[in-house]
Amino acid sequence: MVLVLCASACFATLSAQVRVLSDLGMHPFVTTFWRNFFGLFFMLPWLFKNGLGTLKTDRFWMFTLRSAISFVSMVAGFWSLSLMGFAEAISMSFTAPLFATMLAVLVLKESVRFRRWTATIVGFIGVLVVLQPASTGLGLGEALALFAAALSAVVSLVVKNLSKTESSNAIVTYMVLLLTPMSLALALPVWSWPPAADWWWFMAGMGLAGTLGHLCWVRALGMAEVSLVVSYDYVRLLFAALIGYWAFSEEPGLHTWIGAALIVGSGIYIARREAKLHQSAAAQAVAVSADPIGTPSTKP
Repeated sequence: MVLVLCASACFATLSAQVRVLSDLGMHPFVTTFWRNFFGLFFMLPWLFKNGLGTLKTDRFWMFTLRSAISFVSMVAGFWSLSLMGFAEAISMSFTAPLFATMLAVLVLKESVRFRRWTATIVGFIGVLVVLQPASTGLGLGEALALFAAALSAVVSLVVKNLSKTESSNAIVTYMVLLLTPMSLALALPVWSWPPAADWWWFMAGMGLAGTLGHLCWVRALGMAEVSLVVSYDYVRLLFAALIGYWAFSEEPGLHTWIGAALIVGSGIYIARREAKLHQSAAAQAVAVSADPIGTPSTKP
């Protein structure tokens, strides 16, 4: 839970920096390149320290698949931030947990209990309360945000699979290593250099926030089920509301706080419920290991 909270704060900060650069006139394709370029820059110290041998793997095709899906998701998400209000764009991204929960059941065969389904749906209702889609309609920005969220859910499943055999640092390094040339090829036709020195701080900040966020996110996926990890991501809405108020003068309305209460409440319920279930499972495992045939133990 702590790792996902850290990742959520980093991703909300990343989205804010993307929005600032968009408002200053940078094309989303160029923004995507700088995010990956500086993301690679911040992973180079780890790579130099441990050597290229740490990237040796038999699953390069899986890394390539993850990077390709992440690339399309990132471009769509950054593009949507340039077309929509900050809080609205962030809210649309919270459809990812529903996609991930459904895919976790269908693809990973995870057992998602009725109460977690209910809590996840309640959290999604909270997102709809914040977004109020009936009053705004569905435009290009909303469609791009939904598309990015669906792809993000697929990425979560791929990362979960990779985390079984690969380190979190290698997973993140491969992502920025492959995405940097991909995003450069897309950015070149619309290329423009930053006209002000201040822009470099925002671009470097994107790389730092994105890298730290992905490190925390990948490690969290390696420690818990996908459907559980993505449930905590709803807290990112609170970070987004605070950043939107401070950076973009977007004051949250009553519907935002009502929706946030539903979102946070569902996340807290899931956390407490899963903690009790894990404690019960651990106690049963200890009992079975001490008495594997199920008869009263005679050991002192």
